[in-house]
Amino acid sequence: MPVITLAISPQGKDVKEQLISRLTAAAAEATGIPAAKFVVFIDETPRENIGVGGLPLDQAMALQAAGDKP
Repeated sequence: MPVITLAISPQGKDVKEQLISRLTAAAAEATGIPAAKFVVFIDETPRENIGVGGLPLDQAMALQAAGDKP
């Protein structure tokens, strides 16, 4: 069985359902493997455990929202 693993900050149930559906559909289309064969793992990592550009994710997101880039 093909496996899709996604590491992401915590998401709501609706977002996870969409990710599972869309990732599976895209992978099935690209590979020709039936969607029923795919397994999707969503590995949710707390934002304080994610770093982007040398900053914790929350700080990097705040800078990006302010128009700056980390």
